[in-house]
Amino acid sequence: MKVKFTKMQGAGNDFVVLDETRWRLNLSTAQYQFLANRHFGVGADQILSVRAAPEGSKDIDFSYAIHNNDGSEVEHCGNGARCFVRFVRDQGFTTKNVIKVQTMNRVIELRATADGQVTVDMGAPQFEASSLPFEPAGLESEQKGLAQVYSLKLGENMPLAGVYIDSAAIKNIVNIAIVSMGNPHAVQLVDDVDTADVAQIGPLVSKHARFPRGVNASFMQIVNRGQVKLRVYERGAGETLACGTGACAAVVAGIRQGLLDASVQVATRGGILTIEWRGGSSSVMMTGPATKVFESEIDIPN
Repeated sequence: MKVKFTKMQGAGNDFVVLDETRWRLNLSTAQYQFLANRHFGVGADQILSVRAAPEGSKDIDFSYAIHNNDGSEVEHCGNGARCFVRFVRDQGFTTKNVIKVQTMNRVIELRATADGQVTVDMGAPQFEASSLPFEPAGLESEQKGLAQVYSLKLGENMPLAGVYIDSAAIKNIVNIAIVSMGNPHAVQLVDDVDTADVAQIGPLVSKHARFPRGVNASFMQIVNRGQVKLRVYERGAGETLACGTGACAAVVAGIRQGLLDASVQVATRGGILTIEWRGGSSSVMMTGPATKVFESEIDIPN
């Protein structure tokens, strides 16, 4: 099957974008994996399928689906949302500056700014264990500001097939704050993101038995109250150059612990994101770039 696609990236988090506004391609897990494969396919962290608004919906302009490079579908993606806005405007599907889109589990509002960046209303964060879901029973925890910080023993994990994990890492205990941005995040503070053992600790947290659906594992270094550095090991994708929802979750976790101000510059390995949150039930606002890399087509094996 021959499929047209657009390659895009937001702060280095890259996507294969598919136009499904007229009909569904109905790709299989193996076909999503093929598209994301950097050796045999196009190569991407995730596949973004742009679709029409749900039938009968009011005030919603589009919907989209996000699949990781392992073929699994996920709830939300902040960097993907920004690329979505750039794509639908470049393709002439809309001339609106403010667009509402249905994701898997929420409606989000996106705004194209005059400087070419995109601001995404990511919705309000959630902190209940059931919203991730997360199973904290029996874990030690400490109240830090408004946040509950849990001590997670990594040795509770099942062995990870195909991933070498040093035995010392399995004995570690990491302190995490949990946040849902429509998808699950576990945020830990580190002294230096450049030396943080993301390759070892990331998969142990991401696939921990306490998170039945997996979790995105964030490693945040606080530079000052308005700046952080961040690396994220994403479930189903591994470490990416940037994670929009991860940036939102990390900043929210830092604000709730009394460590950050309401507006924070997040330095990822792929670029800078600006995250703003006024606390309580207010929405998290994320601003960052979205860039088209190229357009082409590819034959996908049946």
